[in-house]
Amino acid sequence: MPDYTIALSKYMPAAAAPVISRWIQDSACQFRISRSRSSKFGDYRPPHGGHGHRISVNHNLNPYAFLITTVHEFAHLKTWNTYKNRVKPHGKEWKANFKLLMHSFIQDGLFPDDVHAALVAYMENPAASSCTDVNLFRKLRQYNSTGDRLQTIDQLPENALFTVPNGRVFQKKERLRKRYRCIEVKTQRVYLFQPIAEVSLLANH
Repeated sequence: MPDYTIALSKYMPAAAAPVISRWIQDSACQFRISRSRSSKFGDYRPPHGGHGHRISVNHNLNPYAFLITTVHEFAHLKTWNTYKNRVKPHGKEWKANFKLLMHSFIQDGLFPDDVHAALVAYMENPAASSCTDVNLFRKLRQYNSTGDRLQTIDQLPENALFTVPNGRVFQKKERLRKRYRCIEVKTQRVYLFQPIAEVSLLANH
């Protein structure tokens, strides 16, 4: 049976790689390092149409975000094995499995102190994505190696122009409850953006 430890250690803390490799082997999961996706960090798909379990995680995440995302998706796998599709995707069953699978990584001190503290707080009631926890997201973001001018939506002034990875240009407008209303310049269509969506500010406008 193949060992994925060496390959995985390029993307996550090295001490976690043997554990995740064993999870892949034990679950016969097809684990894929994916291209960058702005809409999600990772994805889980249950067995269907001749395929087994499938998990994909974005290649460009920093090691700590990569590990958290990987565990998030394996919690879906574990929940599906027990309940199939009879429970909510991020219901109490998934939360319990996520906490269970994350426990040893937190206890083993694999995360920097600031991420560790934010992660422990987040684990009190984990949500559908670590992106939705502003404190944890900001702590993780500090460990990104990108040298570009990425900023989060809530850091931009109102009416600022910005681009997203596919090149589309938007103008930031007011906050509506949890999201910001933004207008795509080319089409004048309205879109709602998460406050911590990462975008590139257009300096001259």
